[in-house]
Amino acid sequence: MSDRALHDQVIRALADAPFRASPEWRERRLADPDRLERYARFVARHFYYERIVHFFKYSRALARVTGRWPEVVLRRPSFDALLPAVVLGSRETAAQVAGLAAAHVRGGGPSPAIPYLDDLLEYEQAMMVVEAGPRVWREGKGEGGRGKGTAAVVEGTVLLDLAYDLPAVLPQLLRPWTEVPQALAQPTRLLVARSRHGRVTVARPDNAVAAVLQLADGTRTLEELASGAGLEAATLHEALQGLVDLGAVRFSRGS
Repeated sequence: MSDRALHDQVIRALADAPFRASPEWRERRLADPDRLERYARFVARHFYYERIVHFFKYSRALARVTGRWPEVVLRRPSFDALLPAVVLGSRETAAQVAGLAAAHVRGGGPSPAIPYLDDLLEYEQAMMVVEAGPRVWREGKGEGGRGKGTAAVVEGTVLLDLAYDLPAVLPQLLRPWTEVPQALAQPTRLLVARSRHGRVTVARPDNAVAAVLQLADGTRTLEELASGAGLEAATLHEALQGLVDLGAVRFSRGS
């Protein structure tokens, strides 16, 4: 095994708890198991502390009202219970950790001063989960372009249907305030997607975009998408290109 391959194995063992427990790793005897496990758990707490602080920053801004700091879950038995299956950066682990953080904040009970709290926690969870998962560093042959073929929603893309106009209030939460900033009670749909380069974007999809997202399952041709969504071809192409640019849809060319 080359030095580079050995280095990669050690890094994987630190990040991937199931691999760390596997015979494939243990039989190599490359590190003391107990010391490696302690360090891996330290790395996991640090990794998810940074992500909770970033993606739950609005909940943290409201903690002086809710009394609930989302990162507290990293010191709780519920997080410890996840550690044997944690894979740093995976979407599955991100969803579990984000769920714990949201449940902790929500566990403080309803706050009349923050009627949009459930919407906010749903949004923060979505942001943390969408950001996770493997990056696509280069496009596969025939993917991501335009032409004849099929379009599919990229795994991890999320459509949120909220009861409050959340984007309007978010910037206010991070500024100094004495009374809790309020959000307008207004049905709001948000698209959360991550580009192939790892950039997370939040957009307000119109009806055409929402229709395309609901139908783009990788089996329908562009003609079938247009018919199902009730869109003209030009409108469909415009909607698809915008979604491809955001990373919400991947397009595969026909043979």
